Amino acid sequence: MNGRPTAKDAAPSFKDMAPSRWCPALAPAVHLRYDRVRDTDLLLLPERVVVLVGNAGTVLRLCDGQREVSDIVAELMCRYPGAPVADEVPEFLARIREEGWLR
Repeated sequence: MNGRPTAKDAAPSFKDMAPSRWCPALAPAVHLRYDRVRDTDLLLLPERVVVLVGNAGTVLRLCDGQREVSDIVAELMCRYPGAPVADEVPEFLARIREEGWLR
């Protein structure tokens, strides 16, 4: 042992932890809205507003409770060829789920 972290020591990726059949949907108290004044998407929560950047709103609009994460990734890969969708979208959805904004 040389004291350096190895791949074996690394935290598991989202792909290792993700339920394979998860069909994300916004939590009941969470609403996605487009704000024309700010020209961006917002998540409206009880007593809180989250300003979304980039394509976060596009990703969340696909979270209809019918599509699995793999379906959402496939849809976004068609829309944005060459973008690192397969790596970034599942992790983004996991973070949003941890916040309690997705079920």
